[in-house]
Amino acid sequence: MNTNRREHARLKASVPVELRPEGSTFPIRGATSDLSLDGCYIEMIFTLPVGTNLEITLQLDDTLLLLTTVVTSDPHVGNGIKFTKMLPEDREELQSYLETAEKASQAESSE
Repeated sequence: MNTNRREHARLKASVPVELRPEGSTFPIRGATSDLSLDGCYIEMIFTLPVGTNLEITLQLDDTLLLLTTVVTSDPHVGNGIKFTKMLPEDREELQSYLETAEKASQAESSE
């Protein structure tokens, strides 16, 4: 039985992010520990409850704005985040970033 519910493989990637919980004006800054086309994991001491809706800005070459939902909460460790909405051009940039990072990772592991 496959317990992995993810549609896309996650890649180890540290990408700067800003989280804005719904209704909050103050961003929470952090970085991803892994990233995929449909979600990420953000390590953070003060975690958010499952079901929290967030706006996330992801700092790749450009700044991507994503609407997301917290799907896992590991106290004092971090949150699993599912991407729920993004612009098509942001999705293309994220996909391009992930493909490039995966190729670089494969090249490193074959050395």
